[in-house]
Amino acid sequence: DIKKQREEEITQKERELKALQKKRFGKDGDLFKKRQELIKPIQDKIYNAIQEMAEERGYSLVFDRAANASILYANERFDKSDAVLQKMDYTPTNSRKQSSGRTPQNRNTPQRMGNGAGR
Repeated sequence: DIKKQREEEITQKERELKALQKKRFGKDGDLFKKRQELIKPIQDKIYNAIQEMAEERGYSLVFDRAANASILYANERFDKSDAVLQKMDYTPTNSRKQSSGRTPQNRNTPQRMGNGAGR
């Protein structure tokens, strides 16, 4: 009887643990929500800068080269990452072949976006 009771307690604790893990780390969990909360303003700022630049320069398309599975080759002259970063008040550090780091002006350093654009 005691053994069965202990097994039930353990099983109950395991269920509680799984529920807590799902609440904190699941698809709609606290961690996911917090990441979205922190990342969304940055994504919005990047998107707005890209959209504004595309409209100013008459671009029909802007490709995300970070997901380059569909782009087999892109000439560097179409890579507008530096222009987008400058529009956001960031300055590129080294040439793109040497480094992908950025030196921000009063901001944290972002990773290279890898966006290319063309007409």
